[in-house]
Amino acid sequence: MHPRRFPTRRPGLPAAALTAAAALALSGCTASAGQAGSVLTVSSSAAVTTLDPVKSFSTEAMYLGNVYEPLLWKNPAGSAEEYTPAIAESWRTSADAKTWTFTIRKGVTFHDGGKVDAAAVKKSILAAKKDGGASFIWAPLDSIDTPDPSTVVMRLGYAAPMERIVSSTYGAWIVSPKALAAAAKSKGYYEKKGLDGGTGPYRISSYTPGKEVVLDRYAGHWDRAHQPSYKTVDVQITPDAVTAQQMLTSGEVDFTTSFPLQNVKKYSENPDYSVLDYPSPFNFVAFFNTTRKPLDNPKVRRALSYATPYDDIIAVGAQGYGTPAHGPVPTGLFPHDPAAPAYTQDLEKARKLLAEAGHPGGGFTLDLTYASENQAEARFVPLIKDAYAKVGVTVNVTSKLFNQQWATAKADPAKAQDIFVLYYWPTYSDAGSDNLYSLYHSSEKPFFNLSYWKNAKYDRLVDKAGTLTGTDPAKAGKVYGEAMDILYDQAPGLSLYDAKAVYVVPKKVKGFAFNENYPFTVFFRPMKSAGA
Repeated sequence: MHPRRFPTRRPGLPAAALTAAAALALSGCTASAGQAGSVLTVSSSAAVTTLDPVKSFSTEAMYLGNVYEPLLWKNPAGSAEEYTPAIAESWRTSADAKTWTFTIRKGVTFHDGGKVDAAAVKKSILAAKKDGGASFIWAPLDSIDTPDPSTVVMRLGYAAPMERIVSSTYGAWIVSPKALAAAAKSKGYYEKKGLDGGTGPYRISSYTPGKEVVLDRYAGHWDRAHQPSYKTVDVQITPDAVTAQQMLTSGEVDFTTSFPLQNVKKYSENPDYSVLDYPSPFNFVAFFNTTRKPLDNPKVRRALSYATPYDDIIAVGAQGYGTPAHGPVPTGLFPHDPAAPAYTQDLEKARKLLAEAGHPGGGFTLDLTYASENQAEARFVPLIKDAYAKVGVTVNVTSKLFNQQWATAKADPAKAQDIFVLYYWPTYSDAGSDNLYSLYHSSEKPFFNLSYWKNAKYDRLVDKAGTLTGTDPAKAGKVYGEAMDILYDQAPGLSLYDAKAVYVVPKKVKGFAFNENYPFTVFFRPMKSAGA
C-alpha cells in the first residue's frame, strides 16, 4: 500500500518523557503582549536528529512545530471543529475525494522574508514527497496544480483524507523555497545558527547540539492578534527525567516536558503545581515471532495473550497512567473502537489452550527483548516473565538499546527474538493507515511488522479500508474493525496498553494545552506567566 517509515521514529523514550502538544489555534488561548520581553526556560528530553523540516521524523518535532506551520492544524479529539486553518485559509474536496483544493492565506511570509504563495507550497510538498522522512504520507498524491498564486490543487491516485495528511506532525511543514535550495547545496544548513525556513510564531535563534535550542519570537508572523507572550524560549535538552524534575522544582526552569512517573502523584497535592494527564497516541505492543515454534501456533499465541497481566502492567509500567488497549489503535485516534475485542488475564484459559496446542504445563522457553532506554518497559517486562512462569513458560529477558534491538529483529526472523516489546505512535491522526498497516500488514522484508506474520485476508481488509477513509470513514472504520477481529483471533502480538501523556505544570505558567495529534511538540505561543 505505502512505503513505510525509518526506524529513527522509535527511540524508545520513557513514557514519562513524552513531550506535550498544543497549538494556539487549537487551544483557544490568547497570549498577552504584555510579556513581550520575557523568557520562558524549559527542560526537554527531546533530542534533535535533524533540524531539516523535510527529513525530520523524530523528537525534534518539539521545536519544529513552533518554527514551521502546515496547511491545516488537526484539532484535539472532541473539539467543535476537526481542523483549524493555518497556511491554508480554506479548502474543499471533490465528491470522490481525489481532488483537493486549498486556498493559501494572503500575507504570510517566511522567516527569510519570502512570500508564501501556491508555488512555494507546491515546492515544499514535492520536496517532502521526494525526500521526506515521512514521505510515505504523500503516497496518494499524483500531481499538484497552481492555477493562481493563492490556489493549490492536489490530484490523487486514489481517495484519501488529505486534511489528515496536510496536518501531519511530520512531512507536512511548509518550507521556504530559499531554504530548500540552500539545504540542497549545503549539508547541515538547518543546524547552522539562525537558519530555518519556517513561517511560525518562533524562529530558531541558536542551536547547540545535545544541549540547547533557543527560539525567538517572529515579529512578522501573520496572526497579529495572537502574538507570543514570551519573546524567547530557551530549551535545555535534558535526557534524564529525574534531572528535569530537579531543574523544575529548584526554579532553574519554568516548565519541563519530562517527569518521572513514579514521582508524579505527590505533586497533585502541591498547591504550586497542576498534574495533568491526557489520552495520547502512544501505545505499547509486543510481537510474537510467528515464524518460530511454538509461536507459529495461534493457540499458543492466544494462550500467552490470556496469560499476560494487563492490569498489573498498567499499574507498574505506567504507574497507573494508562488505559487498557483495544487493539493497536490508540484511544482518540481513528479508527479506535472501545468495543473492539481485547484480552484480559485468565490463567486457566491460558493453561487450557496450551494443553490443546500440545504443550500441557508449558515446558518451553522464549526470548524477550525490550529497549533499555524505556523506563516503562523496564518496569513492566518482569511482570510478563513472572506471569508466563505461572503457566509453565520460561522467559529469558534481554534489554538492548533500541537501535540494537531493532537491528537484531530485522536481520533474520528465524534467529531473532521470540517476543519484541515496542513503544509506538502513528505519524498522523490515522492509525488505520499507520498502526494497523505498519504493525501487522504482510511484507517481503519486515519493517515494523516484527511478528513476521502474514495473513492475506487481513491485508485485503486493511488495504480496502485505506481506500474508503477519504470518502466513507464510517465504512472504513467497520472494515478496519473486521481486520482487528482477525488480529484478536490470530494474536500475532499483544496490545499491552495505551499510555497517557502526563505533565507536572507549575501554576506560575498558564496556557499549556495538549493535542494528541502533535505529541512531540510543546506549542509555546499560547503559554504565558500567571501574571500576564
